[in-house]
Amino acid sequence: MPKKSRAGYGSWNSPITADSVARQSTRFGEIVVDGDVIYWVESRPVEKGRSVIVRFDTRGEISDVIVPPYSARSRVHEYGGAAFIVHKGVVFFSNFSDQQVYRQGSDGVPICLTREEDKRFADFAFDAHRGRLICVAEDHAYEGEPANVISDIDIEGVRSPRTLISGNDFYSSPRLSPDGSKIAWLTWNHPDMPWDGTELWVAEVGADGSFSDPFIICGGRSESIFQPEWSPDGILYFVSDRNGWWNIYRSIDDGVESVTDLNAEFGWPQWNFSLTSYGFISRDILACAYNRKGIWYVAIVDLRTKELKRIESQYTRIANLKTAGDWLVFHGGSPTRGLTVVKHNISTLEETVIRDSTDTCIDPGYISIPQSIEFTTANDMRAYGFYYPPQNRDYDPAPGEMPPLLVITHGGPTSCSYTSLEMKIQYWTSRGFAVFDVNYAGSTGYGRTYRERLKGNWGVVDVDDCVNGAKHLVSKGLADGNRAIIRGSSAGGYTTLAALTFRDYFKAGAIYYGVSDLEALAKETHKFESRYLDSLVGLYPDTKHIYRERSPLYHSERLSAPVIFFQGLEDEVVPPAQAEKMVDALRCKGVQVAYIMFEGEQHGFRNADNISRALEAELYFYSRIFGFELSEDIEPVKIENM
Repeated sequence: MPKKSRAGYGSWNSPITADSVARQSTRFGEIVVDGDVIYWVESRPVEKGRSVIVRFDTRGEISDVIVPPYSARSRVHEYGGAAFIVHKGVVFFSNFSDQQVYRQGSDGVPICLTREEDKRFADFAFDAHRGRLICVAEDHAYEGEPANVISDIDIEGVRSPRTLISGNDFYSSPRLSPDGSKIAWLTWNHPDMPWDGTELWVAEVGADGSFSDPFIICGGRSESIFQPEWSPDGILYFVSDRNGWWNIYRSIDDGVESVTDLNAEFGWPQWNFSLTSYGFISRDILACAYNRKGIWYVAIVDLRTKELKRIESQYTRIANLKTAGDWLVFHGGSPTRGLTVVKHNISTLEETVIRDSTDTCIDPGYISIPQSIEFTTANDMRAYGFYYPPQNRDYDPAPGEMPPLLVITHGGPTSCSYTSLEMKIQYWTSRGFAVFDVNYAGSTGYGRTYRERLKGNWGVVDVDDCVNGAKHLVSKGLADGNRAIIRGSSAGGYTTLAALTFRDYFKAGAIYYGVSDLEALAKETHKFESRYLDSLVGLYPDTKHIYRERSPLYHSERLSAPVIFFQGLEDEVVPPAQAEKMVDALRCKGVQVAYIMFEGEQHGFRNADNISRALEAELYFYSRIFGFELSEDIEPVKIENM
C-alpha cells in the first residue's frame, strides 16, 4: 500500500475535479415505457443543459431520439417536467426554445403540432380513442398571472388546442381510464402548494372528447394528493397524506380505501410534473417505492390482501418508478453509485443498469460514505441529516487538526437530501472537508407534521436545525467549529443567508441563486410560487413586518462572515437583483464578498463550464478566507474587502 502524504484539510489533491463533476453529471428526467422500449430524458451539461430523449430498445441498444437543437423541456410552472410521451414508437415532446409540441415518428423528423406563441404544454396523456394528447397548458398571452388549464392537442396538428377544464389556478396529472371513458386529474388554488392541499377529480369523457359531470373524489386544503393512476381493471389509485404520511389509496364505490399504511412517504412534493412512485405489474400486483428518513425502499403490494413485501435492492434512492411486465424501471442511486437508469425483475430479482449518470470510475478510497445523523434542535425537537467524513486514500490529516465543516441546505425548502453518490459532495470530502447534508424541518421523508414545522417559520426553524446540526457534529469531535461553512441554493440559499445574518455561528458561506429579500420574492416571482410565502412566512402585505424582519437584505449590518454569491442572469424564479442588492450592501459594509454571474443560466446551472467554474471559485474563496493551500491551479476570484 502506498505511503500516505500528510497535509492539512482542504489541501488534499483529489481525482474528483470540478471539470469531471460538471461534465459527467448527467441529470435524468422522466421515464416513459412504450411496450418493451424504455425512454428517458437526459439533461447534459456538456451540451449546455440540452434535454435529450434517449431510447433503450429491445436489442439492448441506446440511442438519442431527438437531435440538436431540439430539447425536451417544458416551462409550465417554470420547473416543468413531463415534457414528452410515446405511443407505439411515436414521440411527442415539448421543445424548450419555443415551448411548442412536436411529433416525431420513425423518420426522425419533428413536426410541430401547435403554433401557440404564448402557451406552454406539459404532463401529457395519450388518448388513442380520439387521436389526441391531453395535457396541462399554461397561457401567458395576457397581463397578470398566466392561466393554467387542461387542454387537448390534435396529433395531426389540424386544429388548435382546445380547453377542456379551467377555472382553478393549477392543474396536473390528467390520466385516462383504460377504456378512455373517464379521466382523473389534480387541481389546487392559491395560496396552497400541491404538497399542502390538492383535490382529485374525475369526469366522464364524451365521444367528442369533452368532459362532463365532473365530481371530486377526495382532497382539500389539508390533504395532499399525488399521482392518480388507473389500474388495468379501471380502479383509480392515488397517494394521499390524509393519515400524516403519503400512502397509497384507491377509490371504491362507497369512498376511499387505504392500500398501504406506513409511517413512510410514497410521494414527493410536486415541484415537477411526472413524478411517480408506483405502477401496476397486473390488476392484482402493484410495485412501489417509499421513503423513510431519506432512505428509499422498493416493494410490491398484493392488491387483494394489501400485503406489502419489500424487495431487496442495492439502491437507497429511487425515483420515477415505472413498470413493464415483470420489470420495474426507475432511477436508482446508492452511497457508492450515482443515479442510474435501472431495470429490476421482481420475479428473479435481477437488476440491470441501463445507463449511468457518469462514466467516470472513482476508486472507493476517495468516496465518503454518508452516516445518518439525528440530533436535538430548538424546543427539544428532533432533526436529521447525513454526515460525510473527509475521505482520501492518499492523505492523513495534520496532527490534532479537525476538518472544516461544510453544511449544505437543500432547496425547496420541501425537498430532501438523499444518500446516493453525489459527486458535488465528494468533490469536497476528497479534499478534506467534512460535509453535513441537512434535512431540516420542512423536508420531505419525515411525514406531514415534520413538513409543516416550517409553516410560518421559514428562516427560523430551518436555521436552528442547521446551526444545531453543526454544533452537534463539532461537539462529537467530527469537525472544526472555527471553520464552519454553510452553502445552499435557491430556497436553501435563503436559509444559508439567514443563518449567516441572524446567527453568529458560521464563519463563511456560499449562496447559489438564493433569496435575500422575502418581500421582493413575494412580489416578483412566478405564478407557481407567488403565494408560497403565505404559508412559509405569513400573508402579504398583512405581515409585511415579518417579511422585513426575516430578510437578510434589511439586516446586513448583522452579517460579518465572508460570502460568495453565484447567480444566473436569466433567473426568473429568483431574479439577479436579489443577489446584487445583497452584494452591494456587504461591499459597502466592508465584509469580504465575491459575486460571480453567469449569462444564459436560469434557476439552476446547466452549462458544464459554469458548474465547473462555480465549484472551483467556491473552493478558492474558502482557501483565501481560511488560509489553506490549494493542491491545484484555480482561476482566482476577485474578493472585495479582502
